[in-house]
Amino acid sequence: MDSWNTEQLASDDKRYVWHPFTSMGEWCAPDHEPIVLVGGKGAMVRDSRGREYIDGNSSIWTNVHGHNHPRINAAIREQLERVAHTSFLGSTNPPAIKLAREIVNLFPEEKFGRVFYSDDGSTGIEAALRIVSQYWKLKGSKREIFISFRNAYHGDTAGAASLGAAAMFGGSIEGFHFPLRRVASVGELSETPDSDEVAAVVIEPIIQGAAGMRVWPDGTLRRLREWCDKVGTLLIADEVMTGFGRTGRMFACEHEGIQPDLYIFAKGLTGGYLPLAITLISHKIYEPFGDKNSDATLFYGHSYTGNALGCAAALASLEIFRLENTIEALAPKIEALHRGLQALAQVGVEETRSCGMIGAIDLAGGGRCAEQVCRVARERGLLTRHIRSTVTLMPPLIVSISQLERALEILNEAVEIVVSRTA
Repeated sequence: MDSWNTEQLASDDKRYVWHPFTSMGEWCAPDHEPIVLVGGKGAMVRDSRGREYIDGNSSIWTNVHGHNHPRINAAIREQLERVAHTSFLGSTNPPAIKLAREIVNLFPEEKFGRVFYSDDGSTGIEAALRIVSQYWKLKGSKREIFISFRNAYHGDTAGAASLGAAAMFGGSIEGFHFPLRRVASVGELSETPDSDEVAAVVIEPIIQGAAGMRVWPDGTLRRLREWCDKVGTLLIADEVMTGFGRTGRMFACEHEGIQPDLYIFAKGLTGGYLPLAITLISHKIYEPFGDKNSDATLFYGHSYTGNALGCAAALASLEIFRLENTIEALAPKIEALHRGLQALAQVGVEETRSCGMIGAIDLAGGGRCAEQVCRVARERGLLTRHIRSTVTLMPPLIVSISQLERALEILNEAVEIVVSRTA
């Protein structure tokens, strides 16, 4: 086992690093010791002191097949021996070509035909907004309003944040957003007075993530698709969190049998290994961009677009889904998660819910209570996070039933301990 100087690493981290979504005053406090993660295998991760934890949030909702999966490791090494990265502006590469074909072939061929690569969920959404906005201009339409749902989260770059995160986290910046309208439900769309100006509706299908893992009422997606078709606008499905098995289906939109006009995939796309995002485009939307007219050029992209290592990892991940029957193996785990959440201590717990391999616990004590539950769980070997007063449990899909049951036991113990302290 490697030897790590944890004290020096923690000291240097506090001195030189700025962490996202983190109170740096609390992080850098003398009595706080950061967990320095140095290894992982399957659903487990290990810190620099040799302590092991169940990865209860899939390394921020990204990991699918577990850490150190031999097939993904081998795919990355094999590509690394060829070349790590080449420009996607003016050239292409085999992994990116193969992955685009594989992704498109997962969907009805009459519907989708093109993949646009970017770096993460936020940039995947940014690409979608830019594509849709330019699409309507090329069509000679004045549609420019985007509709998102209350409590939505679609990323943190300026355009993506304007859809939800800016309002949710208080980071609004004037002038850095697309024309936007927010609604609470599909029912409110019928009251939209200028539906002929709506460019697209954006939704996290089946479940909203950063809103606290809030599950949409049955039929929401179908009714939304019907409304978009009725008024002639587009539907964007943000499957950054829900894609690649997280809800029990390969993609969340499968639950209600609909297809959007654009999909956004990231997080689990590479199995949680490397940053890569895809904006999947329908034939209808791509059609005006195929002209030789310079106005049809999409002037948007990133330096690491189509990165060969990321695409190689994603190809290996898709192969694992096929070879290991990942989706088919989820049913007993989904049931164990649902059953375990229902059995959690009732005192201090307002509600529990699950959707596929996503679990949520609403605590009566608010955000500070949820934070304490996560801290106590960490001491007992479970890493997870909270969203305000909601503690989430989203382990890698490869997690075993026994590991899942142990994670639920730890959460139950943590809730009981924290509640007893505050009683």
